[in-house]
Amino acid sequence: MLTQKNLLLRAGQVAALVLMAVLGLADLSSVTSGGFLILAPLMILSAVATAVVWLPRHRQGSKRLPKVAMLLAGFSLLLTIAVAGGAGGTGGSFGMAEAVGLLGVMFVVTRRGDAQWAVGAVLLIGMAIGFLPLRGGLTADYVIAGLALGLAATAVIALAVYLRTIDSTRQRAMDSVRAEQRAEFARDLHDFIAHHVTGIVVQAQGARFIAEQDPKRVMLALEQIEAAGAETMASMRRMVGVLRDPNAQPDAPLAPLAGVDELGPLLEQFGNSGGVLARLHVDGSTTGIPVEVSTSAYRVVMEALTNIRRHAQGARVADVWVRRTPDWLLVRVANDGAVPRAAAPREAPGYGLVGLTERVRAVGGRISAGPGIDGGWVVDAALPLDQEVAR
Repeated sequence: MLTQKNLLLRAGQVAALVLMAVLGLADLSSVTSGGFLILAPLMILSAVATAVVWLPRHRQGSKRLPKVAMLLAGFSLLLTIAVAGGAGGTGGSFGMAEAVGLLGVMFVVTRRGDAQWAVGAVLLIGMAIGFLPLRGGLTADYVIAGLALGLAATAVIALAVYLRTIDSTRQRAMDSVRAEQRAEFARDLHDFIAHHVTGIVVQAQGARFIAEQDPKRVMLALEQIEAAGAETMASMRRMVGVLRDPNAQPDAPLAPLAGVDELGPLLEQFGNSGGVLARLHVDGSTTGIPVEVSTSAYRVVMEALTNIRRHAQGARVADVWVRRTPDWLLVRVANDGAVPRAAAPREAPGYGLVGLTERVRAVGGRISAGPGIDGGWVVDAALPLDQEVAR
């Protein structure tokens, strides 16, 4: 499904291709009329090659992209030397389509290329763009055209660096949120496991003292120890992959273990703040839910309600559904407010959903958020209740 951002990107690429096609026809006409028929295919080939480089979507930090761009810029420079040095210039078009294509390559390399390789590639592409007008001749007009292209290349670099900085800042913020969620989740489980292990130790000590007086009570204590140990080990297995931030302080405070049973007070507090009626619908028993699943469900609802308060303009009702199936705990939060508008590029984006996604995935679950069929906004989360489903 194409987003608005992707549609704008594709529209811009189509417009650039149309512009290059028009300029390419002008280049071809000028070169052939100047007697450089043998060079025309090479100039058109170079322009097409630039489109092949800047048109696809490249991953961030690509090393292959700047290397290919350097080869392309080197070929363009050699072609410029052949035309300007060996033949004295075409006296007509110098390859305007290729100039536009090289600017596109410079933009993509600056924004997406590996930082170390991108510096050399941008310098080489800049030389290819600046010297490109010399194919037409050594007159003042072509020298001025070269300076103009140099200014255009500078503007392209500045725009690409600006966008790359925004992407880098957003990525660092998302990584920070993910790390915080993992640390918080680990502290929740640490608190839960410490409670059960303490109970096991106390029961074991008591069993040792009553072993001679009442052996039957020892058997009961051993059964309780076994149950607590099994539950603790199950939570430890589900905790695999959820690592605490190594930079966190050893005495960092533990997060409170709020779970599904605390959703009632949470919604009551939310409704008492005024403006939106909060309703809770529970289908199935909420007892015996693994602590990491229960706390994750609570955080999903809490973050969704926070977003309703911040972004759901005109919302009157917020419904929270919690449904338990044999294998899953399903959570849905919906409101009837206006769909939140997309954040502008300069606005600070929210990372609450990023953190929730990380937390839900840590227990093997899934989460989605989007406009509802009847309007408003809906957040859905599915959390597995046992280890087999989580796997």
